[in-house]
Amino acid sequence: MMVKGMLGLVLVAVFAATAAVLFSLDSMAASRGDDKPAAATPAAVQDPNVALPLASFAGQVPENAEELAKAREPYDATLPPLQSGDLVRVNMTLKDMTVEIAPGVKYNTWAFDGHGAPGPIIHVREGQTVEMKLTNGGSIPHSIDFHAARIAPDRAFRDAQPGESFTFRFTAKDPGVYMYHCGTKPVLAHIANGMYGAIIVEPKKSLPKVDNEYVLVGSEWYMNGDGIKEPASLDMAKARARMSDWVTFNGYANQYVTHPLTAKPGETTRFWIVAAGPTSNVNFHVVGGMLDRAWVNGGLTNLPQTGVQTVIVPAGGGGVFDVKIDDVGLYPFVSHAFADVDLGQVGLLKVGNPPGTMSH
Repeated sequence: MMVKGMLGLVLVAVFAATAAVLFSLDSMAASRGDDKPAAATPAAVQDPNVALPLASFAGQVPENAEELAKAREPYDATLPPLQSGDLVRVNMTLKDMTVEIAPGVKYNTWAFDGHGAPGPIIHVREGQTVEMKLTNGGSIPHSIDFHAARIAPDRAFRDAQPGESFTFRFTAKDPGVYMYHCGTKPVLAHIANGMYGAIIVEPKKSLPKVDNEYVLVGSEWYMNGDGIKEPASLDMAKARARMSDWVTFNGYANQYVTHPLTAKPGETTRFWIVAAGPTSNVNFHVVGGMLDRAWVNGGLTNLPQTGVQTVIVPAGGGGVFDVKIDDVGLYPFVSHAFADVDLGQVGLLKVGNPPGTMSH
């Protein structure tokens, strides 16, 4: 689903605040005589049909970037259905793999289930038992840490050596949306290399019904090169200094700009948000809408807040947000830390068929 016409105007509005801030900073630098050039950073990759420049790390754009953006299928953000029965079996094989994180930009990751980043969405009901079989098909030790599990970590979250498999069980007792990730030292490196995902534990007592449900996992990428001529790998110095090259929802810059999430006018959409980090928060906001119900920090045992504009989802935390939109249009969802928007953490909720957009 490629966005045309009005999308340029919508995103220009989204980035207007950033442009104003940058202009102000440039003016301040000029006034104090600071004529040193700013370090190059990657600009957000946009739909090639939008009247905004397509750019990538260090200002380089590969000739086939637009074709890559069109060819790559987006990560399916749709919440998968629950499984029946008391026991939910999850099998994951950890792999070393090269993935694309922006058009034409390749990165060497460590991945859960050969899925790239994030790993597969796990969806269970409160009270179900999760049986986790972990197989390490990678080249170094790895593990898995479930924030949804009440279990001795030295037993369940231990390292699996290359070629090793082991199994553990836990009961999903706490309704909410949680992160899972590799907990092998250094944890910063394993999460920064793509080893994270979301597990949703639905409460026994059903939540208010909604029309659409999407899972978004926010994360950053720290690269030792531009990833264009050859795949980049992790730059630990950048990761420690919090100097991200790309910031994404579900592992790929701006994928829901070129492939918007959808809803119909009058429908309520539920966003299940995880901030995987490894360091940055997700300041979740829907431009043109309100978070009509907001379960802060992902816990579902308390009543939600209502009518909230922006919620900070901390690194390692989660949030559940219901948004009802009546009018046809294109509604950007962002982390309202606009430096992250510029680096790719933005998407669109397409409500109905706005003028100038395709219907499919």
